Amino acid sequence: MSARFGRLPWLWLSLLVFVIDQASKFWFDNNLTMYQQIVVIPEYFSWTLAYNTGAAFSFLAGASGWQRWFFAAIAVVVSVVLVVWLKRLKPDETWLAMALALVLGGALGNLVDRVVFGHVVDFILVHWQHRWYFPAFNVADAAISLGAILLALDMFKSNKSGETTP
Repeated sequence: MSARFGRLPWLWLSLLVFVIDQASKFWFDNNLTMYQQIVVIPEYFSWTLAYNTGAAFSFLAGASGWQRWFFAAIAVVVSVVLVVWLKRLKPDETWLAMALALVLGGALGNLVDRVVFGHVVDFILVHWQHRWYFPAFNVADAAISLGAILLALDMFKSNKSGETTP
C-alpha cells in the first residue's frame, strides 16, 4: 500500500470493532430485560443490560436530552480527525495506527447507538463480591479504553523519528 493512503488499511480493525460491538449490543438488547443479570463468574463478572444516555460513567445522563446530540457531534468530529490522522501516519507507526483504529471503531459503535436509539447499550458488568461495581460498559467502550492505553504507551516510545534517547 502506498504512502498516499498512510495507515488507512487499519480501518479493517475499526470495522471489526464496530461489527462485534453492534452485534453484541443487538443480542443483549434482544435477549435480556433491563438490569437482568447473567452471572458469568460469581462475585466478579456478569452480563447485564443497561442503557446510558450520558457519556463515560453516565456523565450528563440526567440531562434533558441535549446531551444525545452533543455527544453524537463530538463522536463525528473525533471520527473525522482519527481518519485524517490515520491517513497521515508513516508506515512505521503501527501501534499508533492500531490505537486510532480501536478508538474510531468504538466511537462509531457508540455513535450509532446514540443516533438510532437515543442511548448507548451497555451489558458488561464487573464487580467485586457485590460490594464494588464498575459502571456497565460494552465492546465499543473497551476498544476506546484499549486504544487510549495504546496511545499513551505510544507517546512514551523513545524510538520516534527525530528523537534521541537520553
